[in-house]
Amino acid sequence: MRTRWFGATGVRVPEIAVEGEDLSVLDERRVELGDKAFESLIVEGAIEKEALRAAHARGLPVIARARTATEVRDALAHPEVACALVPPGRRELRELDLTALTYG
Repeated sequence: MRTRWFGATGVRVPEIAVEGEDLSVLDERRVELGDKAFESLIVEGAIEKEALRAAHARGLPVIARARTATEVRDALAHPEVACALVPPGRRELRELDLTALTYG
C-alpha cells in the first residue's frame, strides 16, 4: 500500500483511504485517524489550486473525496493532497494501478 505524508502532522496515511475504515470524517474540517483527530481541508469535486496551496503552506492535511478511478487519479495528481478518500462501497479503488491509469 502506497502512503503519503498527512500534511505536517508527521503521520503517513494510505494514498487511497476507505472512509470509516482507514480514516473517518468527524465534520467538514476534522478527521480521525486511529485515535487522533486532525484539522484538515476536505475537498469534493473541482479542486481549487489556491485552497490547496494555502492548506499546504499551513501544513494542513488535504483530503479529496473520490468516487471513481478518474477522480482518484485526478485528486492524487495534486502533490498537496494527502489522500483520496473513497466510500466504503468503492473499496476496490484502493487496488488501482495509478501508474497504468495515468500513463497507459
